[in-house]
Amino acid sequence: MSDSSLPHPGHPPHPPQPFTVDSAAYERLCHAVAVLNPTALIFDCDGTLADSMPVHFVAWRETLEPLGVDFSEERFYALAGVPSDRILEMLGAEQGIDLDIDRLAVEKEERFLLHLPNLQPIPEVARLAQDRFGLCPIAVASGGFREIVHLQLKHLAIHELFPVVVTAEDTERHKPEPDVFLKAAELLAVEAGNCCVLEDSDLGIEAAKRAGMTWIDVRPWHPPRE
Repeated sequence: MSDSSLPHPGHPPHPPQPFTVDSAAYERLCHAVAVLNPTALIFDCDGTLADSMPVHFVAWRETLEPLGVDFSEERFYALAGVPSDRILEMLGAEQGIDLDIDRLAVEKEERFLLHLPNLQPIPEVARLAQDRFGLCPIAVASGGFREIVHLQLKHLAIHELFPVVVTAEDTERHKPEPDVFLKAAELLAVEAGNCCVLEDSDLGIEAAKRAGMTWIDVRPWHPPRE
């Protein structure tokens, strides 16, 4: 693999407290990365670094139920990685409901922010980012909106780990198209084939494949749901 990489500081300005992890689970994740031997790591945010998908679903339910819009939990997870405005466009078209896309996209994100204090990390994945900082180029590439992604990273105290954060506003096409990952690789100055994507969704994994990158499905490291 290429040795191409960004100049990288050895330590973030304010080193975050290491996340507590299950040692066996973390060892399995590190082994999965080692087998692929990438030059750079690209992390999705929602459901990968942050255990935010259940929080997002609550925000969606609070936004859509009063309007009579059906959005099941199964469908929600199937559309992981798709920006909120695109989801609203799909739901409105499918159900024949005239939705104020811009207003509802903002409302949904505002409701998500109300629940932000409850946000927790995916410990093993977030710890991997902490431990790889300074050892290899790392980035975040997300289908979420910029403000929401940055606030999540800041809430988890890992925002200073990532010199590159690519979000929905940065590309015209979204997952399963590869653009968000290709943009992250470009900004890291690492060839796409030398990047490994950490993802939690089928659409995101398909995007990594289309980008010509290796990938790791982090869903086995998700905390158990009640």
